[in-house]
Amino acid sequence: MGGAVPGASLGEGLADLVERAEQPVGAWPAVEERAERGRARALRGRATRLLGSGGRGAVLGGKALTEQLVRAAPRIPVRDLATLRAQHPGAADPERLADLLVVGATRASGALGAGVGAVAMLPVPLAMPVEIAAETLAVAAVEIKLIAELHQVYGVPVRGSATQRAAAYLGAWANRRGIDAKLLIRPAGLAALALGSEVRQQVRRRLTRSWIRRLPSVSPLLLGAGIGATVNRRDTRRVARQVRSDLRTRLPADPGYWTAAGGG
Repeated sequence: MGGAVPGASLGEGLADLVERAEQPVGAWPAVEERAERGRARALRGRATRLLGSGGRGAVLGGKALTEQLVRAAPRIPVRDLATLRAQHPGAADPERLADLLVVGATRASGALGAGVGAVAMLPVPLAMPVEIAAETLAVAAVEIKLIAELHQVYGVPVRGSATQRAAAYLGAWANRRGIDAKLLIRPAGLAALALGSEVRQQVRRRLTRSWIRRLPSVSPLLLGAGIGATVNRRDTRRVARQVRSDLRTRLPADPGYWTAAGGG
């Protein structure tokens, strides 16, 4: 989404992870899956250190997660439709391209969950809540990127500044639906949205629910990398399904957008 904003270090770390969702589906042999889990662990470690510096109570309260995600969101890289089509030449229509993007995002979020699940097989450390919070934050970034690119695929991209676009996508992620069509056609609407208290409250509620949902993956009865990966993959697919269902009801801003982006 571009732009220099506070939280650049975490934003760049999130970008390192979500870049993996940009790879064609065929580029995921087993060795790449293992490498992705390594990158996911590195990112989660960075996020854990940043969150931990605010104190465990702040993480559990959700405020630290919200502020870190709000600051990082404008730096999450979002590809335009022409880039997406060039990277996925076999996608003959928006639905097929959207399917491929969902596969990539699901694999990225699953890699994050697998890392936390593996840590959970050890005696649960005191820092585990922060570890889960960091995973929650990183998965949110993957899903926000997916939502932003789905808007590109369905021909309803968001205009405005990096901060305004980030606010719109954060709201879409928190509400599990496409961005309000009125905001897409009225610049004043985006300007008023920005990253104000309403967006922060919506994001905080969603992050808190997501954090709580991940706690069972470290309980004594639900150990292992497979649990965390499964939870994340299921949640990311659900987000994609809900947003896509909403976007299918929207008319593209430009009826010829798909052809104009290349590939016929």
